[in-house]
Amino acid sequence: MCAACEGSANVPATTSAPSAPSAPSAPSAAAPRPRRFAALRNRECRPYLAGGMLSMMADNVEHVITYWVLWQEFHSPALTGFQVISHWLPFLLLSVWFGSLADRYDCRRVVQAAQGLFAGVSIAWGVAFATGTLSIPLACVLLVLHGAAGALWTPAEQLLLQDFVGREDLPSAVRLNATFRGLGVLLGPVVGSALLLGVGATAGIWVNAVLYLPLTLFLLRTRRTGHGRGATAPRQRLGPLAAARAARRVMRDEEIAAAILVAGLTSLFVGSALQTVMPEFAEGLGDGASGTAYGILLFANGLGGVLGGIVLEATGWIRPNVAVAVVSTFCFGLAIAGFSLSGGLATAVGLLIVGGVANLVSVSVNQTVVQLRADPAERGRTVGVYSMASGGLRVGSGFTIGVLGAAVGVRSSVLVSGLSLALGSLVVGLLVRSRRRRRRSALGEG
Repeated sequence: MCAACEGSANVPATTSAPSAPSAPSAPSAAAPRPRRFAALRNRECRPYLAGGMLSMMADNVEHVITYWVLWQEFHSPALTGFQVISHWLPFLLLSVWFGSLADRYDCRRVVQAAQGLFAGVSIAWGVAFATGTLSIPLACVLLVLHGAAGALWTPAEQLLLQDFVGREDLPSAVRLNATFRGLGVLLGPVVGSALLLGVGATAGIWVNAVLYLPLTLFLLRTRRTGHGRGATAPRQRLGPLAAARAARRVMRDEEIAAAILVAGLTSLFVGSALQTVMPEFAEGLGDGASGTAYGILLFANGLGGVLGGIVLEATGWIRPNVAVAVVSTFCFGLAIAGFSLSGGLATAVGLLIVGGVANLVSVSVNQTVVQLRADPAERGRTVGVYSMASGGLRVGSGFTIGVLGAAVGVRSSVLVSGLSLALGSLVVGLLVRSRRRRRRSALGEG
């Protein structure tokens, strides 16, 4: 390993040091172009990324097993809808507060608490399956706890990421983290199906609990806390009012606000609801083999993000700024709209891959902008506000695609959602550009 790479693992990030609450925002997010695969050259960040991928895979394995069992047991469409809502509602309601916890406490322990909650929920599912005590109320409680674990994990995970690599290599780390998480999402259905068919739901869900251990154990031996060399942000109140005040402060930064708005639009109009309507597209594109087409479409939907992350990291084409986030989100919206109009499987797959690449760029750039410009003393709260928009508003995508689909048809609803996302991101970009022009004009007059 080169000396520079080794150094990045041992020198704390300058922006991770705590500062007074009145400190100005960090400089512009137009950071120097990062080294290619810089985060993978960091000996601490490598196992962190791998552990995160395994945890994300376990998250999706649990969905595969539990959703199958719940449908076989209850055949309840209402419970199916609640599965989506319960996963994302904690992000909407608790992300800012969980970001406050990440600011105030050792992020290693916060992430470990989230991993423990994930594993505990998996074990509880297994006990319910084995003893025949599964009920709809119990399922609802476990689904909510699983969603809460994901919301707790996210802000602390991002703070640790910056502590591992520092400011200069943060774009690489965020992009690779998104790529590894995308790989976990891609592998989750495969591993979940294999466990379900190979050892059954009960043993499979217990095996799944073990997948959360690697990240948990790694955090026992790293000295990174998410706050530089053990420092924490000034202790502040953690109540709902404090969280609301923190959210207002975060949104005063123009570029952070733009990144959060773009992420929120993506969640609101597309979110994760596209997967729920994929069977209908498969029936129309499968030419009598809808099952095969369904698997191909789901795989393409995840493959674009993974391939996009690898290609972008290898080439170093993308620099993190709001303009790139707006353009990539605009392209994602157009790709989804084009997918809704596709008449052949090959075209649909191509558009899903393009959309996956564009979404990967949008997510990684937005996260980088938010972290680079955040006040170090409130970085967790800032990431929490971003998580509230990027995760919590996915609750609304069930209405924008699902409810609208019931009224005008699934293809039309996906078309409207894609075009609305493209138009919304364009409006955000124009607003940011207009404000910058007015500011430059005012400075010129002054």
